[in-house]
Amino acid sequence: MSRIGKAPITVPAGVTVTVGSDNVVTVKGPKGTLTQPIDRDITVNVADGNINITRPTDQIRHRALHGLSRALVANLVKGVTEGYTKKLELVGVGFKAANQGNMLDLALGYSHNILIEIPNELKVATQQEKGQNPIITLEGIDRQLIGQVAAKIRSLRKPEPYKGKGVRYVGEIVRKKAGKAAGK
Repeated sequence: MSRIGKAPITVPAGVTVTVGSDNVVTVKGPKGTLTQPIDRDITVNVADGNINITRPTDQIRHRALHGLSRALVANLVKGVTEGYTKKLELVGVGFKAANQGNMLDLALGYSHNILIEIPNELKVATQQEKGQNPIITLEGIDRQLIGQVAAKIRSLRKPEPYKGKGVRYVGEIVRKKAGKAAGK
């Protein structure tokens, strides 16, 4: 039995969970509403303030989907109650970040600034203090969307292994390589 899959999800007060006819789970909470389609073989039961997810057999496919389905539903519940945040840090001389509404303006050492439109479901904030690296903060209720947008921003200038310059997640450790060995 899957350790993650068999753990029940507790539904906090103020959150309603409904399972549709096509096995689509809808979670409504104080921060918003999220939906997630679940595979038709997996059953989702909502009772007594708990959500239980069960699989029909021990086939490899069902075992793989069991823990995944439970994690997806747990992310929905946490998203509509607490929400998610992800922070990115710009490490490099002259790297800057600014935003106007949901438009993010990045100066990452290229000849032109990069403009990115952040989806309306997310809130973006930038802070830049003297002597500190600029920080981009993404907030929202959809964990998958935040991760996808953060990965897209990071992909514009990944941290390079010699000096560590680039866009990285706050707290990410970049392994550095030794430079060229001096001659003689």
